[in-house]
Amino acid sequence: MNNRSSSKSGARHALPRWLTATLLLVLVLTLPADEQPQVGRPGPGTHTRSLRVGDRERKYRVYIPKSYDGRKATPVVLVFHGGGGDPDGMMKLCGMNLKAEQAGFMAVYPFGTGRFGDRLLSFNGGECCGYALENNVDDVGFVRALLDDLATVASVDADRVFATGLSNGGIMSHYLASELSDRIASIASVGGPLMLEQPRNSRAVPVMQFHGTKDEFAPFEGGFGKGFLGRNGITKFRSVEHTMQSWARANGCGTESEAVTLPDRAADGMQVSRKTWTGGRAGSEVVLIEIQGGGHTWPGQRPVIERLGESTMDISANDLMWEFFQRHPRTRRADSKQKENR
Repeated sequence: MNNRSSSKSGARHALPRWLTATLLLVLVLTLPADEQPQVGRPGPGTHTRSLRVGDRERKYRVYIPKSYDGRKATPVVLVFHGGGGDPDGMMKLCGMNLKAEQAGFMAVYPFGTGRFGDRLLSFNGGECCGYALENNVDDVGFVRALLDDLATVASVDADRVFATGLSNGGIMSHYLASELSDRIASIASVGGPLMLEQPRNSRAVPVMQFHGTKDEFAPFEGGFGKGFLGRNGITKFRSVEHTMQSWARANGCGTESEAVTLPDRAADGMQVSRKTWTGGRAGSEVVLIEIQGGGHTWPGQRPVIERLGESTMDISANDLMWEFFQRHPRTRRADSKQKENR
């Protein structure tokens, strides 16, 4: 596997060395602060890295907060875009870079794959979605390689690697919790259900799910949505109920949940409740944040596309999931000890 920082070249003809050097200097001095060229270990800002996984060239963006100290292990939050999206759009949609600055973690945005370069991308999350599923793209292998690559240039806290995403990105987060539980501490999916009959996690992985009851793209009750994949009868989404019950069983949680209504802080006509399944192995829990009237949107952020539905301002998905992640780092030792005692 080879890795390198990405670069672009628009030169059609060879230039004199002095002119080339001058142009490079101007380029460096005029680059935005969040797009610094990568030389050695990256500092604060947004960086793009590429690596080869099998026969595919893969990429990801990483946002490093200003508080980053390379001498200290830093948590990582993997943020997966939705089907047809890309990392740049996801940054704008979810606002995770601001949370990274506040909390001091690195936000990593993987690129999916597709037929049109860096546009209309998707991830293979088990039973969905698009190009990645149709071509059996190994996105689990990609994420494993990505984490290995990131650790060569940044100080990563291996016990605090988390995953989140919207829609297909949320589905990918569930798939990683199932297939890469040795590396993923806990996950929080937004509008993306578990697209497997049953998780195959080797250790308990705490799971948080955000889902609107009026999500018309990945319906709360499951079935075909209004998006391209659903409208054309391609993807039949599994339900939120299936998602929560499957993870509660996989993690050894109790069968009944405890429900709490969260404060109605915004006059947006929506109400949020939290359902929690506790008692799982190694202290794991499964949590559903149910948004009555919510659409296929990121709670706490204004919708980037109106047709995706309403987004509640009663809660911040970023704040709630980060609190959840802080409670649930990887607990491999504790989980192993419980297995030995059984």
